[in-house]
Amino acid sequence: MTAIPQGRTRRVTLVSAVCALVVTGTGVLTGCSEDPDAGTNGVGKLPAATIQSKSKTAAESAAAVRLAGNVVTNGRTYTLDMRLSSDGGTGSVTSKGVAFGLLRVGEQLYLKANAEFWNQADGGSDAGAGDKLDGKYVKVPKGDPSYQKFSGFTEKDVLLDGLLTLHGTVATDGHHEQSGTRTIRITGDDGSGGKLDVSLKGEPYPLRLERAGGAGTLTFSSWGKTFPLTEPKDDETVDYGKQLPTS
Repeated sequence: MTAIPQGRTRRVTLVSAVCALVVTGTGVLTGCSEDPDAGTNGVGKLPAATIQSKSKTAAESAAAVRLAGNVVTNGRTYTLDMRLSSDGGTGSVTSKGVAFGLLRVGEQLYLKANAEFWNQADGGSDAGAGDKLDGKYVKVPKGDPSYQKFSGFTEKDVLLDGLLTLHGTVATDGHHEQSGTRTIRITGDDGSGGKLDVSLKGEPYPLRLERAGGAGTLTFSSWGKTFPLTEPKDDETVDYGKQLPTS
């Protein structure tokens, strides 16, 4: 067996240490001779458009996902923490400092909020509305404007199809890391059209999205992990009986 010279051993150790510092300090693999795609699912070597396509396919095929972060739409910011599947969704939404819960089982949508939310939404036209609806699951009629407004937050395919879009010319932007998982980043128009981090482990799921034009940042997790969706009990539910107030 040929012995490795001590000086070479020190150089190898030093290079490894520097690479570790680069990854730990910035989350970007640069300046190291090691293959950043070694031990990955291989999508990091593909053209950006192919990575984007594979990521969308993986997302569409997954049975469930959890997404969290901010979405800006029509000039209004919504903070989401939702778990979604093909059968419905559940989670919380915060807008203008007021939080409310959403639950959709099949086509039935429920909205759950405190008295402050309902009083604010009602505009004071029904003084007792807040107390009656406080902490209850309120059935949202399918023809009510609130159904169209809020159900989209619970629809996996519709929501992801609208979110997972990069605008402009798509290109790769290096290797990164999201919550301990190595990723390849793709961008639209050098980032102005959005940035998407795609997992290099297992399925090429989207893990982090910066939307174009500063329209929010979202993280995606628990891909494929199903969860129970059940309608609330009768004593937890209120049928408002008329058009819901809207916030």
